[in-house]
Amino acid sequence: MVGSGEVQVINCTASCTDPKKLVLETHLNKTLLDSQAQWKLFRVYNISKDEQLLCSFTCAGKQETKVFNITVFYPPKQVLLTLSHTSVAIGTLFTIECMVPAVAPLEGLSVTLLRGTEILYNQTFVGTARFPQDAVVTHNTTAHREDSLHNFSCEAQMDLRSRGGGLVHRVSDPQRLEVKEPEPSNQMVIMATVIVLLLLFVTFVLLYWYKQRRRSNT
Repeated sequence: MVGSGEVQVINCTASCTDPKKLVLETHLNKTLLDSQAQWKLFRVYNISKDEQLLCSFTCAGKQETKVFNITVFYPPKQVLLTLSHTSVAIGTLFTIECMVPAVAPLEGLSVTLLRGTEILYNQTFVGTARFPQDAVVTHNTTAHREDSLHNFSCEAQMDLRSRGGGLVHRVSDPQRLEVKEPEPSNQMVIMATVIVLLLLFVTFVLLYWYKQRRRSNT
C-alpha cells in the first residue's frame, strides 16, 4: 500500500548467489540506492495508480521473474467540520457535518464527531472503489447549555494495516457553539398578558364587592 504520489523502496533479490542481468522493470522513474552481488535496492517515484513491478534476473542461464504488486490509496489530508448554526437557543436542533475530501478506499475509514472528548457519533465506511471520493458524515443533535463549554471537532482515521499499509489520522479545526437561553414566543407573551388582565379583573371585582358590602353594613 502506497499513498498516491509517494515513493517506494524496492529490494530486488535473486534466488542464486551470482545472478546475471538483475534489473527492476517499470515505466516509473527509479534510482539505484545500493547493490551487492545478489540484490539491488531501488527507489521508485511518483506512484499514482496501482502498479505491477517486475524483478528479473538470470541464474545458471535460466531467466526468473519476481512480481511486486503495489496498491495506491488516497489518505485523508483534510478534515472539514461545519456547524449549521454558530449560535442557537437551548433545545434547538442543529446539524454537525464532517467531510473528508478525496479519499480511497473508503473501506477502513472511520469518522468520529466529538464534543470535547465525548464521542457524539461514529461512522465506519465500506467500499473498495479505487478512485478518490468525498466521505461525508452528518449528525443532528439538540443544543444543551453545556455545549458552549466545549469545542466540537471531527477525527478521520484510515486503517490499512490489514492490507499491508499503515494507520493515518487527521483532525479538523475545532468549532465553537454559542448557546443562548430560549426567547419567549409570541404565544407565551399573549398568554402572560391574558393572565395579568384576568388577575386585574378579578382584583377589581373583589374590591368593588368589598366596598359595596362595607356600604351596606354602614
